Amino acid sequence: QVQLVESGGGLVQAGGSLRLSCAASGRTFSSYAMGWFRQAPGKEREFVAAISWRGGVRSYSDSVKGRFTISRDDTKNTVYLQMNSLKPEDTAVYYCASGRLSTFKGDYDYWGQGTQVTVSS
Repeated sequence: QVQLVESGGGLVQAGGSLRLSCAASGRTFSSYAMGWFRQAPGKEREFVAAISWRGGVRSYSDSVKGRFTISRDDTKNTVYLQMNSLKPEDTAVYYCASGRLSTFKGDYDYWGQGTQVTVSS
């Protein structure tokens, strides 16, 4: 059974940084792309970043490009999202997902439970 567990969320002031982690188990982690999505209250879940199965390709939404960095450590079965220069509009529940490299949530077949990120102004 595939399990994805996010950690690292919390409350931070605008301009601050957080690093999210997502630990995976139950499938060959290195064989799949990983993505981060987020969902703010009353809004649709949206794409944030994705990384290919060997880490050679990375993709970001325009809203986080230049501020967020996605990376993976296949020896630890973990994907990370380094978030810098955080803004109040980054406040959301952040989800990691495993599947096919894509910006569409339908292309990911396993999801974590999410971790809350709150950015105060």
